[in-house]
Amino acid sequence: MTNITLQKQHRTLWHFIPGLALSAVITGVALWGGSIPAVAGAGFSALTLAILLGMVLGNTIYPHIWKSCDGGVLFAKQYLLRLGIILYGFRLTFSQIADVGISGIIIDVLTLSSTFLLACFLGQKVFGLDKHTSWLIGAGSSICGAAAVLATEPVVKAEASKVTVAVATVVIFGTVAISSTRRYIR
Repeated sequence: MTNITLQKQHRTLWHFIPGLALSAVITGVALWGGSIPAVAGAGFSALTLAILLGMVLGNTIYPHIWKSCDGGVLFAKQYLLRLGIILYGFRLTFSQIADVGISGIIIDVLTLSSTFLLACFLGQKVFGLDKHTSWLIGAGSSICGAAAVLATEPVVKAEASKVTVAVATVVIFGTVAISSTRRYIR
């Protein structure tokens, strides 16, 4: 796997454009694909499609073009993704939190904590994963999926290969869970 680094020679605007353009194309294709009723009906969101596209391109085309794209891709990963998560959080208001009430907040905290701890326990004790991979999978499973994995990465200082495993695990099992339980929830 190629490690993406923001080197000093890549700090000019030109070195960001190819990677940002690649990220924008993947985003656009994923948003378009996620808006197709048959695709959305099958349980594939734009986020899932973007991750799948990124995985396919990352293992086919990207190894050949990474030198020209790494600056923009790293910028998108480190700054634009975090900005998107923050902006998404702005959609939640204090009145919505108050509407849930203290019992709802306690249930949320207990659910999040128990899911995270269970994922860490199973990952390390049952599946033999290292603690960083288990923590990343736990964050993704308990919080909000792949975005949580990517937001947790700099906190645990995980290697890129561990992040890839965690994102793939969360996306694959999340998609399977949504697809298999969809008919029972309606």
